[in-house]
Amino acid sequence: MNQNQLEQMLTEACKKDISSCTDKELYTGLLCLVNKLSKGRESVRGKKKLYYISAEFLIGKLLSNNMINLGIYSQVKSILASRGKDLSVLEELEPEPSLGNGGLGRLAACFLDSIATLGLNGDGIGLNYHFGLFRQLFRDNLQNEEPNPWMENTSWLNKTNVTYQIPYRNFTLTSRMYDIEVTGYDNRTNKLHLFDVETVDESIVEDGISFDKTDIRKNLTLFLYPDDSDRAGQILRIYQQYFMVSNAARLILSEAAAKGSTLYDLPDYAVIQINDTHPTMVIPELIRLLTTEHGMEMDDAIQVVTDTCAYTNHTILAEALETWPMDYFKEAVPQLIPIMEVLDDKVRRKFDDPSVYIIDKGDRVHMAHIDIHYGFSVNGVAALHTDILKKNELNNFYRLYPEKFNNKTNGITFRRWLLHCNPQLADYISALIGDGFKKDAFELKKLDDSTFTANMKILHRLLAIKDSKKQELADYLKETQDIDIDPKSIFDIQVKRLHEYKRQQMNALYLIHKYLEIKRGSRPTTPITAIFGAKAAPAYTIAKDIIHMILCLRQVIDSDPDVKPWLNVVMVNNYNVSLAEKLIPACDISEQISLASKEASGTSNMKFMLNGAVTLGTDDGANVEIHELVGDDNIYIFGESSETVIRRYAEGSYCSRSYYEADPDLKEAVDFIISPAMAAAGSREHLERLYNELLNKDWFMTFPDFKAYCQAREQALSDYENRTAWARKMLINISKAGYFSSDRTIEEYNRDIWKLDTGLAP
Repeated sequence: MNQNQLEQMLTEACKKDISSCTDKELYTGLLCLVNKLSKGRESVRGKKKLYYISAEFLIGKLLSNNMINLGIYSQVKSILASRGKDLSVLEELEPEPSLGNGGLGRLAACFLDSIATLGLNGDGIGLNYHFGLFRQLFRDNLQNEEPNPWMENTSWLNKTNVTYQIPYRNFTLTSRMYDIEVTGYDNRTNKLHLFDVETVDESIVEDGISFDKTDIRKNLTLFLYPDDSDRAGQILRIYQQYFMVSNAARLILSEAAAKGSTLYDLPDYAVIQINDTHPTMVIPELIRLLTTEHGMEMDDAIQVVTDTCAYTNHTILAEALETWPMDYFKEAVPQLIPIMEVLDDKVRRKFDDPSVYIIDKGDRVHMAHIDIHYGFSVNGVAALHTDILKKNELNNFYRLYPEKFNNKTNGITFRRWLLHCNPQLADYISALIGDGFKKDAFELKKLDDSTFTANMKILHRLLAIKDSKKQELADYLKETQDIDIDPKSIFDIQVKRLHEYKRQQMNALYLIHKYLEIKRGSRPTTPITAIFGAKAAPAYTIAKDIIHMILCLRQVIDSDPDVKPWLNVVMVNNYNVSLAEKLIPACDISEQISLASKEASGTSNMKFMLNGAVTLGTDDGANVEIHELVGDDNIYIFGESSETVIRRYAEGSYCSRSYYEADPDLKEAVDFIISPAMAAAGSREHLERLYNELLNKDWFMTFPDFKAYCQAREQALSDYENRTAWARKMLINISKAGYFSSDRTIEEYNRDIWKLDTGLAP
């Protein structure tokens, strides 16, 4: 399509001349045009279809990403500029879909992009949350939560005629399916299917994000992960998860039957990827539907479903390996209980090992156990994580089913995380090695050549691009959040879900240590800006206390003229994909400091390295593979090994107070949490609770790694001063990032698990 044709189509979509359109009219017209072009690439190619079921799809804004994938981004930008219009202004008008929160949801979004890019027949299935997790606001240095609405009259959501009757114990709900087009890069368009309930009522939300958790008809799709700190919230999770999988199961069976499946041959027509344990109930629900509505014998149905379902484990944390009391199922979905009892009985007859039973002696249902017994594949998401699953956390299952276990290291889509969010760098890479990396990320390896790594002009150009992105971030934060940062300072960034195992608290303790050093006259050569972005789950008290500590520390530093020129602590408000797209290209040092063995993979580490940040991290998750690829000289690794950590947990031998008493720097930093300066900035209750938690428990072992972390961080800050050598580290990291393309990950999923037909775009 030439530029004139595209301009004509945009004019028609806007229903008036482009020059006379308001920004909102242009945005709406452009959205409609992109939707139309995306639909033109829909395809039914492929007998077998993937259904990727996930509680989260953190898809981010879609306008520019879809235009890049359609190959029209540059043309549209040029058309608008010729009429005095700015595409970046239109991008800001787009609301970000509130359909996810953390890495789980962002990974699912990257996977959908790569599935379409590779021409595979595969759709996502999830829920159409009206308010997402929440919108984060800071008041009195505390996190507050409000609804995060995003739906507009004209949006990416396309209402369909697909509805189902979803049965619960005391009532039936009518569902409605909405579709979002998922267009691959220079390839087909697939769909993200989002199910909603017809009776949902946004008006029942009162103060903040509180609502009546028992009114299922009205609340079911309001929020992602409703507060489950009480029984009503936990049962709501059951209702919500069942709604997702019952709709999914009905859609899968109907689509397979429409293509000629007898359902006995369902594995020839469908493969289901269960993303963590939230969609686990799809297994008993499919068995129930096959037996009660399609006349299949129980054993046949179980075999069919086992041959169709595959499970991805994303964490070893107990809180994510869901277990639910049987009473909850009795209250919400009693129709599943006979199925789960049969599944459990078959396990008990086969294995004399209570640790692998589905229903334990406390009458709790272990969701991951269902997935492992009654799926054909179990995969981890990084080499270390999969190794830990095999050797430790799921060893009892690995011994039963070694053939099911496999690793699929996570990846990210390069189109969004380079072409879209850092076009300056993408264009420069194209100038150096051509455009091939946009489809084959492994071509980035060409940059690891002395022609480039020893070329001063190239290295200085990389630094100039980084400086421009730092300035862009500074301008953006000033405009949108009234935050002042120095673009000439070192940008040290940790952005991820707020959780103790990710150890934002250790980062904060270092910053206290640094603050006190500067107070004593030891100033850094280059000023430091430490940036955090994170939401804490509403019921996660300690995580919210960590946010409070960071915000109080920011206030203390801001009001200290001796320190402020040298150290700035920032916590961006309402961290989301749009903010990530600004933060990641601007980063110098990427904080990946989870407790070894606890981070299954991480994907922010991949996005940062792709954009030329250097990793400071533990040998955990995908950091292990980054380390192997870039070598010791281009990463900063510290901390105790996963083996040591796992042994400590097994022995129960860790005592945080002993480290506190043995390290004066650590003691000083920890004590500062409850200092008069911090108390003046915040709440003594929150600060003392965190202080006591660290001193008496420190479940994720911040203290043993503190000294090594400080040393590694200081080394990184020191090395930053040699700008040419640092630019070389940047280039090496970019050159090795190709392995972490989600295209590679999806190719491996398809080769080893899904076995879908491959092919080029129709």
